[in-house]
Amino acid sequence: MTTAILYIVATPIGNLEDMTYRAVRILGEVDLIAAEDTRHSLKLLNHFSISKPMTSYFDHNQQFKGERILNALRQGKSVALISDAGTPCVSDPGYQLVRDAVAKNIPVVPIPGACAAVAALSASGLPTDRFTFAGFPPSRQGKRRSFLAEMANLPGTLVLYEAPHRLEDTLRDILAVFGDRQIVVAREITKFYEELLRGSVREVVENLAEKKVRGEVVILIAQGEAIHKESEPLTVILRRLMVSGELSVRDAARKASDLTGVSRSEAYSEAVKLREVGA
Repeated sequence: MTTAILYIVATPIGNLEDMTYRAVRILGEVDLIAAEDTRHSLKLLNHFSISKPMTSYFDHNQQFKGERILNALRQGKSVALISDAGTPCVSDPGYQLVRDAVAKNIPVVPIPGACAAVAALSASGLPTDRFTFAGFPPSRQGKRRSFLAEMANLPGTLVLYEAPHRLEDTLRDILAVFGDRQIVVAREITKFYEELLRGSVREVVENLAEKKVRGEVVILIAQGEAIHKESEPLTVILRRLMVSGELSVRDAARKASDLTGVSRSEAYSEAVKLREVGA
């Protein structure tokens, strides 16, 4: 290839048979491959007998390496961006490079393939006509619960990624913020131990209690039903949201307002009263 094109190439998330013919061809034709981890990606390239110059491109060297990759593109070279697994730019490095290439009028061509979020969603049994992908929640509990509170009333299915060692804590936060919704936890997608656990949050937490979870996980959360003031009073909802102390008064009031339909100012005023009496 002699034309300056940035290819965004999806790679397998586990099973190497999910590599597309087109992806193999493009990787074999480009002048340079930018990989999240060159050692990891070398195993993939060797499997398909691809030998091409490589450079690393990851979170902590994006600015420096991004400029070098853009220089190669400006010189008329073709570059393929790949991540360790799945589709680049989806909870992986790449957005800044694509943005800068577009700004320089360099063509950007997607080479679609595996994506853990879409694969899990397609097999989840949850509605797929509308969904929100929100990536990884924050690692700290307080920020994570605030993050979840902002997502609580989104329409459609909510799709998250999570690391295995934080899965149980995140599920308990989902229970505290969202209530006992229907969820699906998908792990080891396309791998030998692939598993999709379906049920309420409590049921899935119990199911996972005796398991050692490995590999990155996809969490899919069904859309919730609005709680009406007539069926559950504002104070009851506020107490439930504030009981752990992880949600701020303002965040708890905002979520309670969304759930009940009362104004945020009224919900905040009631939340302050509850905090003062220690309820």
